[in-house]
Order: sequence, then structure tokens, then C-alpha cells
Amino acid sequence: MAKPQEKVSFGGRLKQIGQVFAFTARQDKWFVPLLIAAVLIPLAVAVLLLLLGLGWAWIPIGVMVALLAALIVLNLRSNAAMMNAAEGQPGAAASIMENLRGDWRVRPAASSTTQFDMIHVVIGRPGVILLGEGQPQRVRGLMGQEKRRLSKVIGNAPMYDYVIGTGEGELSIRKLRTTMMRLPRNLTGKDVNSLDKRLGALMSRPQMPKGAIPKNMRPSKGARQQRPR
Repeated sequence: MAKPQEKVSFGGRLKQIGQVFAFTARQDKWFVPLLIAAVLIPLAVAVLLLLLGLGWAWIPIGVMVALLAALIVLNLRSNAAMMNAAEGQPGAAASIMENLRGDWRVRPAASSTTQFDMIHVVIGRPGVILLGEGQPQRVRGLMGQEKRRLSKVIGNAPMYDYVIGTGEGELSIRKLRTTMMRLPRNLTGKDVNSLDKRLGALMSRPQMPKGAIPKNMRPSKGARQQRPR
């Protein structure tokens, strides 16, 4: 279930902005120069208009425009920096969906393998969305199994599936956010709640990851010999 958003104080909001600023500055070498330009250009124009005798009113206007430009640069460059950092990281698609605006019920790695291939199941107004991460060939096989399993309980709800990657026919992690927001709203809020409960009951029993068991997770020879016949 989607958790209700907690109210953030003004000090907490400033702390979040500071963390985003520091992260973006580390990831993007053009961020600080662009931010400085976004602040200085409106202020310089406001001062020039003042010197031309057009009145002091241009100074507060210039300050507000500079703040707005700084926020726009911070938003655009921080999103790009986060996408760069997330690309190729296991679980990045689920993390983006969990922070996406709107009512999205995310179940990370609902199906997975020991090779870190995983299928994330997302429930939202568009319907049921499967996001696969990992080696594309294995992910598509895992995706087919998950679609057959979920089709037993979702009824007439639409189902979408995407393999996250940069190859042909795959969805880039950079386009995930916009792709999800453009999907049609096929279900009502009541439908989403009902579908979430049905899938929750189906997924309440944990699944063992598919694939060969790593050597460090296998029982020892002595433990196998001591098993009761």
C-alpha cells in the first residue's frame, strides 16, 4: 500500500535541497556554472533597468526571477544526475517508481533469480505494470512466467510490461518516469485498492529465486549426511 506522505518542516525542506544540491554538484560538472548564470543574468538585467531609470521595482522582480531560474536549473540537472547514477543499478526502476508522484503500489523484486534478474510489480491507475531488470533474455523468460501467474487474479485489468535497458525494444531508465505518467488511467482508485489486495494475497507466499544456488549458500556435505532418512 502507498504510504501517506509525511509533512516536512521548512528546515527539513532546506536540508533536502542542500543534499540534492551537493549530490548534483558531485555528479554534474556543469551544474554550478549553469546555476550561477541562472542567478546572475536576471539580477544583472534588473540592475541595468534600474540604471536606465525604469524604477526600483525591477530589483525584487529580478530577485524572484533569479530564484525561479535557480530552482528550474536545480530540478532539471538533479533529475539528470539521478538518472545517470541509477542507470545500470539493480533495483533502480523500483526506486524511481516508489518516488513517482501519484498512487503507485510497488512490489520490488516480486520475482527474481540468483543472477540478480528481477521483476518489479507496480499497481496504479493504468493497471498492472511489470518492470524487468537484468540480463534481457533471462528477464523476458521471467517476465512471461510472472505474467501467467498474475493473469489468474487481475481479471480485466490492463497489464503492461517493460524490460529496462538501452537495447532495442527496451525502456531506458531515463524515460521510465515520463512513460509511466503518459499511460492511460484505466482504473479508478477503488479498482486499484481491490487489485492491490488480490495481488497481495497472491504474493504473500515468498518465492525462491530461480537459478543455480551459489556455492556459499549450499548446505555442507556433513549437513547433507546428517539429514534423517
